[in-house]
Amino acid sequence: MGAGHAHRLYRHGHSPVHALPPHTKLAAVFAFVVVVVSTPREAMWAFGLYAVLLGVVAYVARVPARFLLKRLLIEVPFVAFAVLMPFVAEGERVEVLGMSLSVSGLWGAWNVLAKGTLGVAASVLLASTTELRELLLGLQRLKLPPLLVQIASFMIRYGDVITDEMRRMRIARESRGFEASGVRHWGVLAKSAGALFIRSYERGERVHLAMVSRGYAGSMPVIDEVTASRAQWSYALALPVTALVVCVVGWTL
Repeated sequence: MGAGHAHRLYRHGHSPVHALPPHTKLAAVFAFVVVVVSTPREAMWAFGLYAVLLGVVAYVARVPARFLLKRLLIEVPFVAFAVLMPFVAEGERVEVLGMSLSVSGLWGAWNVLAKGTLGVAASVLLASTTELRELLLGLQRLKLPPLLVQIASFMIRYGDVITDEMRRMRIARESRGFEASGVRHWGVLAKSAGALFIRSYERGERVHLAMVSRGYAGSMPVIDEVTASRAQWSYALALPVTALVVCVVGWTL
């Protein structure tokens, strides 16, 4: 099973984190996120320690801070939502810089920002150190339903094909003098979207028939059997286990 090529989030390297089997990294990130979400929002120091842990992982993986921060921009919509929470939430109010803000809204904004940022950062580190093909193999190794893994595989494989199809259709429209400049052109764009859907559907039918003719019976063959040693599991799970200790301390204080 392959994904075709490396994705933009991936940063080629030979660090110990890169060398870990993909399913160990997937399990570690999932466990870390669960621990972060389970941490009480009042334990601000705990979130600071989580950030330090991720910083250590980034250092070991040789992922530059600039590379990581650039990819965190995907979180901007959640940041905008969090910023609005103190203004729209109800309950006790407090004056901050001359503005009346909700106390529960401030706590909610902090909760979303802290946990969301840490979760996104952990996911970016995972994507930065693991190729898409390896991620799919890891999901398969973790016994995710095979159909979901196949759907994800085809989405990755043919995403660029569909994007290139859209680009060619746009060039064809522009070469005929078309330029979308208002509502009156929405009809043309809607027809283009319909044509793209039909082409994609027909391509999917052709690919399926080609697979069936080559012996496809509902499951993809596994070419590379990925395994992990006890030492590799211990190394990968060091992050969530340390975070769990911090979380437990946060609940007891």
